[in-house]
Amino acid sequence: MAKYALWVVLESKPGKEKEVEEFLKGAQPLAEAEAGTVTWYAAKIGPSKYAIFDTFHAEEARKAHLNGRIAKALFEKGRAKPSKLERVPKHRAVSVLKVREKEFRK
Repeated sequence: MAKYALWVVLESKPGKEKEVEEFLKGAQPLAEAEAGTVTWYAAKIGPSKYAIFDTFHAEEARKAHLNGRIAKALFEKGRAKPSKLERVPKHRAVSVLKVREKEFRK
């Protein structure tokens, strides 16, 4: 079980929701290329709010992810002028306590 995780919340500026969603969808191949990233989820949690949830087997992998291409692009988008985001994304390191996983077969 991957015990290390990140929870990132970001909010788009009005009218920029589609661009932020496209950025998040386009980031999936970058997450897949990271050897230490076990799972990567991008979700819409409100009309203009989004979240990313990633899991890792080791703290080193979590730190590498925070210094990786997705994180750099997100923080650059938050600082850019003009920005698509209301503010620089906030991230929180979290610990996974328990997971229920089930493999579905067709």
